[in-house]
Amino acid sequence: MKTEGKVWKFGDNVDTDQIIPAIYLITGDSKELARHAFENVRPEFPKQVKAGDILVADNNFGCGSSREHAPRALIGAGISCVIAKSFARIFFRNSINIGLPLVECDVRAKEGDTLEVDFDGGKILNKTSGKSYTFQKMPPFLMKLMDAGGLVKYTKKQMKN
Repeated sequence: MKTEGKVWKFGDNVDTDQIIPAIYLITGDSKELARHAFENVRPEFPKQVKAGDILVADNNFGCGSSREHAPRALIGAGISCVIAKSFARIFFRNSINIGLPLVECDVRAKEGDTLEVDFDGGKILNKTSGKSYTFQKMPPFLMKLMDAGGLVKYTKKQMKN
């Protein structure tokens, strides 16, 4: 599995309230949530994000509450993956369960750089700077969930077999 996209750069401790303000938790619709993603900290994000874009952050991305609305909003916005030095554990698992790919890696990237992420090979190429990075690949069972689009889709597929 590979993806390529433009970088949206974030720092440390991006919490779920920054990703999707609590006022919008009345819906689980990913497209509706996407219209409000980062609206209090990056108001341009919902209008400028493009399908395939990649978030790059520092430490503790997704901290805060355990709601799965945050990764759902990112999926609805078309984010193809999130790369961070570290993730809040509940955000990590919620993301994997609903099919949002995450990579733990210290990637040096600037806003607007283009990254190519090879999940199977455990490699990231910054096509803008030419620098490459390696990361620990997800275990095969998590890759199966990601390839299927999340836990529910994986389970439905397994039940058909």
